Amino acid sequence: MKLHEYQAKEIFARYGIDVPRGIVANTPEEARSATQELGGQAVVKAQVHAGGRGQAGGIKVVRSPEEAEEAARGFIGRNLVTRQTDAQGVPINSVLIEELADIRKELYVALTIDRGFRGPVMIVSASGGMDIEEVAASNPDDIHTEPIEPVLGLMPYQARRLVARLGLEGAQARPATQVLNTLYRIFTENDCSLVEINPLIITGDDRVVALDAKLDVEDDSLKTRWKPRPRTWEIAYVNLEGSVGCLVNGAGLAMATLDVTNAAGAAPANFLDVGGGADEEKVASAVSIILSDPKVDRVLVNIFGGILRCDIAARGIVLAFERLNSELPLIVRMLGTNVDEGKEILGSSSLNVTFADTLTEAAQAIRRAV
Repeated sequence: MKLHEYQAKEIFARYGIDVPRGIVANTPEEARSATQELGGQAVVKAQVHAGGRGQAGGIKVVRSPEEAEEAARGFIGRNLVTRQTDAQGVPINSVLIEELADIRKELYVALTIDRGFRGPVMIVSASGGMDIEEVAASNPDDIHTEPIEPVLGLMPYQARRLVARLGLEGAQARPATQVLNTLYRIFTENDCSLVEINPLIITGDDRVVALDAKLDVEDDSLKTRWKPRPRTWEIAYVNLEGSVGCLVNGAGLAMATLDVTNAAGAAPANFLDVGGGADEEKVASAVSIILSDPKVDRVLVNIFGGILRCDIAARGIVLAFERLNSELPLIVRMLGTNVDEGKEILGSSSLNVTFADTLTEAAQAIRRAV
């Protein structure tokens, strides 16, 4: 699973890596308010699961709250096409409003899995802020790697060697070394397949700051110990290859829902069991995970109200759609406790919702909602 930049930076900050002050905005008005709070000038950054945002126009420097509002209005609700997307691009549901940085030097740092070495490898380059593939093609000597033995971890001499290859010394070397060691902790403790900072900057006062952040987590770990946000605890989520986002409460019901999706001639985008004791925020967090997947073009909800009442599920669903300003088609099959209240909440909302009483009706609605 890919995390958005703001989510990755929340994790970085929790581990002690310096990041710029930033505020997530889901509407142009929130972007204006956030820029005002940050002093009137900021960077507006589209939050998408794709690289190359800067070259594609997905990052804008603004000099006033009004400019921030205008930039956010141009981003939110539209698709961004970059070199890492298809021609359709990926939807922008939110923006990160971030304080301006005093950049003296830009560096590149990443951790990933080297399949040849069969273990993690740390990659650094003094050519930060650039497409690392371009650097590899044009100046391969600018890229330095250190294979890391998992049993031993990142050794002190390896971190020092990488820092030296970045050309850092004196007041810059010690905090840079700490960043490398911390990145390895993040990588191993969160079951990551990729941790990347591009650029990692040196500021005018010798601070080492993660100006960008990319973090990918192994899907298989999502059901065990990795939890991207506190409110998503106990959500069983597995990312799949299809385009129909699925929200259910119960593993058996989840398997039946996946079968219905396949029978409709579509394919599920995920397995997501929100569980029986969820509150509105937990349901909203689960739906937000689904809506943040760029593959998803329809959402199927199959809820049997019991401990999780239908009205609670409905309020959580509406909350997530409104927070992310999503207009995706929503197919809902609800049965059980407070089903009438749940349908009323969804039916009176602004969501593009279709109700189904049976799995057959749900399959038909999936076909129509392409």
